[in-house]
Amino acid sequence: MKTIINIILTTILVMVISYLMPGVTVNGYLDALIVALVLGLLNIFVKPLLVLLTLPATIFSLGLFLLVINAVIILLCDALVDGFSVDSFWKALLFSLVLSFCQAVTSRITGK
Repeated sequence: MKTIINIILTTILVMVISYLMPGVTVNGYLDALIVALVLGLLNIFVKPLLVLLTLPATIFSLGLFLLVINAVIILLCDALVDGFSVDSFWKALLFSLVLSFCQAVTSRITGK
């Protein structure tokens, strides 16, 4: 049940952030739901591999390279989902930061 609520909250956040942030577009609620699902799957399967492969850069940058990995995950989601579009790397970086912050706030509010 927690997973379904988390996916629904992420869907809503993706819609709101794409509405407020120029350069990020989502065609509709179904596409936002697909984006939430794809982001979850990419964070489960691809992100640990990227973190492992870029461990020296992450250590050298004191963890700041993880922001780059998050932006790459958003760009991968852009490539995989037709109804989701991000204009540039910097927009993807900003989108990932805002989404992560909003997810942290909502999980704090819901008590997860």
